[in-house]
Amino acid sequence: MLILLLAGVLTGINLFNSEAKEVDPPLERSIPEIKINPPLVQAAPTVAAAAIFKTSATKYAYQPLVGIVSGHKGYDPGAVCPDGLTEAEINYKVALEVTSLLERQGIRTDLLDEFDDRLTEYQADALVSIHADSCSVSGATGFKVARVTDSAIPEAEDQLVACLNQNYGTYTGLTQHPASITDNMTDYHAFREIADHTPGAIIEIGFLLDDRYLLEHKPKIVARGVAAGILCFLDANIPVAGP
Repeated sequence: MLILLLAGVLTGINLFNSEAKEVDPPLERSIPEIKINPPLVQAAPTVAAAAIFKTSATKYAYQPLVGIVSGHKGYDPGAVCPDGLTEAEINYKVALEVTSLLERQGIRTDLLDEFDDRLTEYQADALVSIHADSCSVSGATGFKVARVTDSAIPEAEDQLVACLNQNYGTYTGLTQHPASITDNMTDYHAFREIADHTPGAIIEIGFLLDDRYLLEHKPKIVARGVAAGILCFLDANIPVAGP
């Protein structure tokens, strides 16, 4: 009888230990949603739209003409992002805004395709080709401006480049990225097609990957920077109308 009692006690202890060793199944951990906030554009919000044209309110002695090339339009998509966003559509949105801003100041504009027939011996007070940079380079941000290497009018074209560099950076908050200026920019085909005395420049308005929010969702701010650079150049080179 004593033996049976001891066996029962031992069995109970073993059962208790077995139950104590059981581990509750792990709880399912909920993974918090990762939210990517748009980057802050530091300079642009502090610059009023009206401020772009404070120097161009003066009437010119004649009505200037500016050509705006919408990069890759009518030819190919340019750089393409994994989700299908193309450089060509970004360029076109900005180019439309630039021509609209200039025309509101009484400046004639031509919106041109990438390989536009009108580029042959094109004569204007300035020509600017709008492009965007790669959608595959992570960590790259900024813009760059260039003119043709062997310029027939280097002083004028250097001034156009300087105006675009200064004003585009001010209005967009982006920094210059001159290290990535390529031969495709300094030997851009349109520079060889337009008339020798037409000042020309090409601007890469930002990188489609890291600068995407600005380029895709703030085309008006981007356009203000380009338009302000062009107006800076025109104001310095076109005589003012008399009283």
